[in-house]
Amino acid sequence: MISEPGRSGALRYVLFDVDGTLIDAVGNQRLVWRTWAERYGLDPDEVYRVALRTRPMETFAQVAPDQDPGECLAALHELEDEDVRSGAYTAFGGASELLSALEPGSWALVTSNYEHRVRGRFARAGLPVPEVLVDAAAVEEGKPSPVPYLQAAARLGAKPEDCLVIEDAPSGVESGLRAGMTVWGVNAPTAVDGVHRHFGSLREAVRDVLAFVSGPRPRELEGSAAME
Repeated sequence: MISEPGRSGALRYVLFDVDGTLIDAVGNQRLVWRTWAERYGLDPDEVYRVALRTRPMETFAQVAPDQDPGECLAALHELEDEDVRSGAYTAFGGASELLSALEPGSWALVTSNYEHRVRGRFARAGLPVPEVLVDAAAVEEGKPSPVPYLQAAARLGAKPEDCLVIEDAPSGVESGLRAGMTVWGVNAPTAVDGVHRHFGSLREAVRDVLAFVSGPRPRELEGSAAME
């Protein structure tokens, strides 16, 4: 793992991705894209494969170039909004404990989704929502651009080097790294390229995240299995 940025004695902050990091929404996303693909007579598996690595408008351009992208997006939004109302959502283990322990103003959410959906999912999963939430509507450049994470830091009044990004996906990891922040990966069997530390689950990272925010890492955390 490469050395982490950061300044001794400075206030520190945590910036969380949402889907795949705090909320387990993989099944929901797959179902939404499957339903969308079937409406347009497309292969659901191929559509989902493309959607995993691109933003919606880019997905439409690849899988349905003959369709009106505005109509495609409206159909997708309709399905996603219905899923927020009726779908089953689960917070990853440790999410409630971690977010409840963080001081107000010390953390933010940075998501490629939209704020109303995040709030709906968090309400159903029983998670608190922070003061700062940077969503898809707040930025013109999404992940892997550094813009979303830089905006969250600016709204918190934080310097990038004093921020810890918690992510599960390559595009989000790249976004945090390009923003000059410490980036830890969670909820994956293997580390995403570039992360400073990797944890197999969010729960495994709780102690260390809280230690990052509160100050220098306690001696008992050194040599933690999460470092592997």
